[in-house]
Order: sequence, then C-alpha cells, then structure tokens
Amino acid sequence: MKTHQQSTSSIYSQYLEREVTLTIILPVTYQSSKTYKLLLFNDGQDIGALGLTNILDERGFEHDAFVTVGIHANHDRVQEYGTAGQADYADRGTRAFNTTRFVLNELIPFLSGTYSVMATDIVYAGFSLGGLMALDIVWAHPDVFSKVGIFSGALWWRQKALNEGYEENDRIMHARIRNGNFSPGLQFWFQCGTDDETDDRDQDGVIDSIQDTLECIAELERKGYGWKTDICYVEVKGGEHNVPTWAAVMPGFLQWAFPEQNEKAISPIW
Repeated sequence: MKTHQQSTSSIYSQYLEREVTLTIILPVTYQSSKTYKLLLFNDGQDIGALGLTNILDERGFEHDAFVTVGIHANHDRVQEYGTAGQADYADRGTRAFNTTRFVLNELIPFLSGTYSVMATDIVYAGFSLGGLMALDIVWAHPDVFSKVGIFSGALWWRQKALNEGYEENDRIMHARIRNGNFSPGLQFWFQCGTDDETDDRDQDGVIDSIQDTLECIAELERKGYGWKTDICYVEVKGGEHNVPTWAAVMPGFLQWAFPEQNEKAISPIW
C-alpha cells in the first residue's frame, strides 16, 4: 500500500525572527499538476507523536486532496501563541500578532509557491494554546480560512486574573467573537475531554475547559452560526489534555474538515 509522504522543511520568518520548522505531509497521489487544499496545524512538533501520517494511511484517506503542514513552536510558544494584539493578564501572548503576520504574509505564500496548494479556503487547527491561536487567526481572516479545529483549546485566555476581579466577560476570545462580525461559510470544530483538567472556578460541577468551550460556542450561536451546520462539538469521556486523546479524535476531525474524502474515513462525533 502506498503511504503519505512526510518530510521536514523550514522557512525563516522576519516577523518571528527565527527559523520555523515545518512538517509537510503530501497526499499519496500528490502531483504538482493538481491543486490541493491546505490543512495547517499549530504545534507541528507534535505531528509525529500524534501519528498523523499513520492515521491518514490507515483511516481511509488514501486519495485525499489536501496537503498537511505542521508549524513547529519553540521555547517562545507562550508568547507566540494567544490572541493577536492583546496579551493575557500575565502578559503572555505578546508576539501572537507576529504569528498572525507570519502565517498570512510568509507561510501561506511560501507554501502556495512551493506546493500545489490553494491560498484560500484553508483549514487551520491547533491544540491547547495553539487551538486558541488558530481560532483567533481564522476568526479575523475569513477571506483566507474556511474551517478551524480547536483541540482542548485554551479558551480561558483572559485579561484579568481570577483574584483581580475576574468576570466571565474578561475572556478575550469570547469578547472577540461577541464584538466581531458574522462571516457566512465559516465552520468550527471543538473538542474537549472530561478529564482535560480539574479546575472549576465557579464550582458549578463543570470543569473550566468544557465551560469555556461551550460558552464560546454559545457566542458563535448568538452571532448567527448554527449548531451542527456550522459548529461541531466533540466531548470525550475520560479524555485528557494530551496527545493520545487528540490522536483518538483526529480521524473524526479530518472527515469533518474534508467530508469529500474516502468513505472509509470515520464520521465526526456529534
């Protein structure tokens, strides 16, 4: 059986002032004469641990029409990921705007010039803080992106500490959605595990990661996005904030993101 072609590349970013390593996974039947959709992952350094190439090989994506690119983070991850232009209460995420500029102005042009990929209608996903970063970029640039996947997203990201008068309105991404515009065609996929964490700041019996995710979805619904038509939510019983949990739901995410693919790929979980 033919397998997907995985390789490593890199690009120097003027915005991030560093060399950014990329994990590239090309389709089994990749041909430079064809044009493929693009799937981006933040925290691309975890692609190997996720076993993403094996998932693509084994779960029915033999003839897929998308190129996958994992963007590696480095030691400055907590500054490069976040919400562009607004750091959190602890001054984390100060370079998230630089990451946004890198993705839009350097990475996508590099990929579309090197591989036969589309520079629009892009699917973007990420894990934890990388999921927050992906959502922030997609929300702000619906002309470039069409879908976003948020695995155990750091949607708690807030402008005030819990002991400094924090209120639910202090969550930064929720406010961005609330104050933003509806963009027809955008679609959102969220995943949480019931064991993502143990924190429950308001002591209501629902862990913060699930509460923050469901309330983010509620903001999207109020904005006009439809449950199941535009939004998918996957809650994994016993799922943890780790690579094995994210790998387990990856086939469902891929089929949601690219439903036109091989029928053997599993369906998303509602």
